[in-house]
Amino acid sequence: MAAESGHAESVDEPIGTPTGGLPTPLAETLRYGPFHRALREAIAHRGLSLARLRAHLEQLGVQVGQSTLSYWQRGLRHPEVPRAIGTVRALESVLRLPPSSLLDLIGPRTANTYLPRPVPTWPDSAPLLASFGSVPEAARSNAELEVLSVHDTVQIGMHREQRSITTRLVVRALRQGPDRYLAVHQGDDGAMIDNALVRAGEGCRQGRLRRESASRNLAVELLFDRRLAAGEEHVFSFTIVDDTGGPTPGTHRTFRDTCGSYLVQLSFHRRAMPARCMKQFRASPEATPVDVEELVCGLGGVVSAYFSEVGPGIAGIAVEWS
Repeated sequence: MAAESGHAESVDEPIGTPTGGLPTPLAETLRYGPFHRALREAIAHRGLSLARLRAHLEQLGVQVGQSTLSYWQRGLRHPEVPRAIGTVRALESVLRLPPSSLLDLIGPRTANTYLPRPVPTWPDSAPLLASFGSVPEAARSNAELEVLSVHDTVQIGMHREQRSITTRLVVRALRQGPDRYLAVHQGDDGAMIDNALVRAGEGCRQGRLRRESASRNLAVELLFDRRLAAGEEHVFSFTIVDDTGGPTPGTHRTFRDTCGSYLVQLSFHRRAMPARCMKQFRASPEATPVDVEELVCGLGGVVSAYFSEVGPGIAGIAVEWS
């Protein structure tokens, strides 16, 4: 969740009174659009997290999901007319914007103009995952877990190769019983996935491991030390050592559901510093990246990208070497 900034607020603070003197960039975006950028800039100007924005909307009797607000401000979905007119007017009130300033950016669209994007998948990983289907626990493993937070740390070697990825996850059991997590890794071009190693860290141990050389895919079960109770949170980590590929194009993670936060960090060898690094999100492997932002690689050779309320989709850092 994005931290709130500016003056301290409470849910009881009066809302609905437009503030004068909107900053010029926001005023221009409200005039020319697009809708998602205007909404994002208005939320940032108001200093609200999506959770607080949703709480203010509930005060006005408007029910809208936090994930929906996230999709709207990233341009992954669009308010459907006429169903969302009341919600958009409430957003104008909460964000203290001139009446109809957001509504005018929606335009005369039909309810079917914007359809949900397909859930992103990597097609060539399907056969590998199917090999775990003979055991009921593996087949339902991830479906019974809500991923709350993911932190990926990637080590890049002196030959620009990805050397290892250490992943730390926080999950919550949606019901009684899950005791494992199924992780999938795809090596870079040229990687010999048969040589990759998995090292279990805190909160888990390695279970079954499957590899598919042609697609450079690896799937591994991370077994917990017990079955989780419904609502129980669990922290675990693991490292995949896969250092046989060519120069890495970066690191990206697929989210099939919304995740509260994702932090990805690339640590470069001092003799192999990148020319450019770009934070990006896309709704599917074929989609055009959105939320593109150039990142600064510090003197220590580490570049970081943080995503809040991410997914469904693919988030990560793209690397250019020249």
